Amino acid sequence: MKTIVVLTGAGVSAESGISTFRDSNGLWEQHRIEDVATPEAWEKDPVLVMNFYNLRRKQLLEVEPNAAHYALAELEKTYKVEIITQNVDDLHERAGSTNVLHLHGELKKARSMVNPELIYDINGWELKFGDLCEKGSQKRPHIVWFGEAVPNIMPATAIIRGADIVMVIGTSLKVYPAAGLLQYAPSSAVKYLIDPEASPDYHVRNLQIIREKASVGVPKLVKKLNAGLQSSNNHQ
Repeated sequence: MKTIVVLTGAGVSAESGISTFRDSNGLWEQHRIEDVATPEAWEKDPVLVMNFYNLRRKQLLEVEPNAAHYALAELEKTYKVEIITQNVDDLHERAGSTNVLHLHGELKKARSMVNPELIYDINGWELKFGDLCEKGSQKRPHIVWFGEAVPNIMPATAIIRGADIVMVIGTSLKVYPAAGLLQYAPSSAVKYLIDPEASPDYHVRNLQIIREKASVGVPKLVKKLNAGLQSSNNHQ
């Protein structure tokens, strides 16, 4: 069974109605990134940061996966699919994908302030002050903030080294970490970029560009990959 590694970014979730900060001049729902998504912000005004993520969590509970999420889940029937996502939502999982690695953390989880290995599910949308870990420390959002290390970058690198096919969806090949990860993909792997704004100046071997939004381009590509697989099986 061939392995497809999928790199997804904010463009996939945006079609489900989730705000992206890159769309609005570096603002995330009217907040400066520096004020809500850095360790310094947490130290300076933890109430603002906590409320910001509570509202994002509340929004997440009100949206649904879109056609792109469901098409990737469907692909697991015929390929081994590994999703590496920059998104902190759980829309891939809710659509049925079973192998999802989150580079930037998970919105519906919290972690201990004293031991980052202690991670907890959040019931509902609200994380509160006074919600303590088993060590007696306040829980914080399980998000990799700007300026923090990305612990899952090494596992992601290992995953993409084993790809037969790579799909890049909803993220630019010029934005890290996706751009950095792609260099670890085997040169022989066929690579697809699904992006309505894609330009032809990418210096990536075996790259095919699909200029469609994710909810249109991903189902089309999945159909094509499944048809190609069936055709090759019929000729064996």
